[in-house]
Amino acid sequence: MSDELVRIEDLRVRFAVDGGHVSAVDGLDLAIAPAEIVALVGESGSGKTATANAVLGLLPRSATVTGRVLLRPADGSAPQDVVGLNLRRLRRLRGTAAAMVFQEPSTALNPVYPVGWQIAEGLRAHGVGGRATRRARAVEMLDAVGIPDPRRRADHYPYQFSGGQQQRVLIAAALALGTRLIIADEPTSALDVTVQAEILDLLRRCRADFGTGILLITHDMGVVADVADRVAVMHRGRIVEQSPTGALFAAPAHEYTRELLAAIPVPGAATARTAPAADAEPVVVADQLVVEYPRRLGRGGARAVNGVSFRIGAGEVLGLVGESGSGKTTIGRAIAGLTAVTGGTLDVRTPAGRLGYVFQDPATSFNPLLTIGESVAEPLRVHRRDLDRGAVRARVGELLEQVELPAGSAGRYPHELSGGQRQRAGLARALALEPRLLIADEPTSALDVSVQARILELLMRLHRELGFAALFISHDLAVVETVADRVMVLQQGLAVETGETRQVLHAPVHPYTRRLIAAAPLPDPDRQAARRAEAVR
Repeated sequence: MSDELVRIEDLRVRFAVDGGHVSAVDGLDLAIAPAEIVALVGESGSGKTATANAVLGLLPRSATVTGRVLLRPADGSAPQDVVGLNLRRLRRLRGTAAAMVFQEPSTALNPVYPVGWQIAEGLRAHGVGGRATRRARAVEMLDAVGIPDPRRRADHYPYQFSGGQQQRVLIAAALALGTRLIIADEPTSALDVTVQAEILDLLRRCRADFGTGILLITHDMGVVADVADRVAVMHRGRIVEQSPTGALFAAPAHEYTRELLAAIPVPGAATARTAPAADAEPVVVADQLVVEYPRRLGRGGARAVNGVSFRIGAGEVLGLVGESGSGKTTIGRAIAGLTAVTGGTLDVRTPAGRLGYVFQDPATSFNPLLTIGESVAEPLRVHRRDLDRGAVRARVGELLEQVELPAGSAGRYPHELSGGQRQRAGLARALALEPRLLIADEPTSALDVSVQARILELLMRLHRELGFAALFISHDLAVVETVADRVMVLQQGLAVETGETRQVLHAPVHPYTRRLIAAAPLPDPDRQAARRAEAVR
């Protein structure tokens, strides 16, 4: 292994399912050196996460693993093969030889314990020092990852941190035992562009300050271009191409890699859209809209939306962008009647039942006990009492066909579909009542670029065919440029800039809009490196 932190040789992972086995990883070879960032990219279901979990022995009992995963212990002793290692010896390697930063920090952190206690838990499991020593180390690591006032914040609970701060806490926990290899599974997929930039800077700092090697699993090719030294492209359980980042972007060798890169929405490349007439009848009119969330113990409310005015015309797509906590989702929920309006006026001019909502996470927006067909049929059963069972079933079939889902999808449960298929089912449900207005809240944030491209193409085709107005909420500015006629930029509950999409995204007026655009990584290693160098100056 020379000085490699991990070497994977002929890794094969199969999962037992009803009626047989499914191959997730099929003969994978990969190695990572100290201070090297290797990006593992590919479609959902290509085997990326199964590979990452195999490195730490985190696969479920239904998995059969063969091949070798050689991890170098933190003490520099001989590499150990994780495959077949007993649980006691695996625990010694976890956190020291390699550590995992999971995709969704809000579910990875225990909500009932302070974050300092959770960082110290790993130290305690490895017999490191006493309580005071472990707490001091937890505070030290929170400080190292940029959490302000770490001594006080160590006693705070996960809900008291933003999404980006929670991700920093997970990185602090991963570093606490001095690990030299971090496995980061989609660490920025749910973050807005400015927080994403901070997390990527932190990962670069881990490499520079601690010599940490990083296996970065991501679907965002802009992130790959920004931080990765080398890229391994997975397709159907195999690595089909592996090369330095610059070479892969400049001259991809494999057809699948070329398809993956072609699916990336590039800023400035979107086809100009024909905006609806300026005098089109408005579907939504907001005037000085205010939404406050009450605080506990009778204290004043937290103002999430602060005097925002806008309108959405018939057939128009309004893009809503801004950092986490800026009020984007609150506005969408207020339009749908899911959040009460505190002040100002909000006029939604759609007949009853003619509003559709595509939620950000389709996995949690579907009832796991209902089939996809039953979930898509639910709006019809509530609002279309005139339809009998046969008519509802026929309509569900039409909707699933419309969103290009396989014929048997109606009888499957949400967990049996991929992320892209669940998002298509969510879109089918939102379109069930032929809405006049569609609210899409981050509908592509957790999808890989090829699936994202297909969902966006589907969404825009249905928009052209059905003519609904839409509020499109996203932190991905290139995606917004692809779909939106106009853009409104939110900052801390205020609308700081509104205008035609190309004007706002290519000639922004407000400093905050310019900062958002500058923070979005470009899917081009050379241009991104030049931009970063310019920012340093």
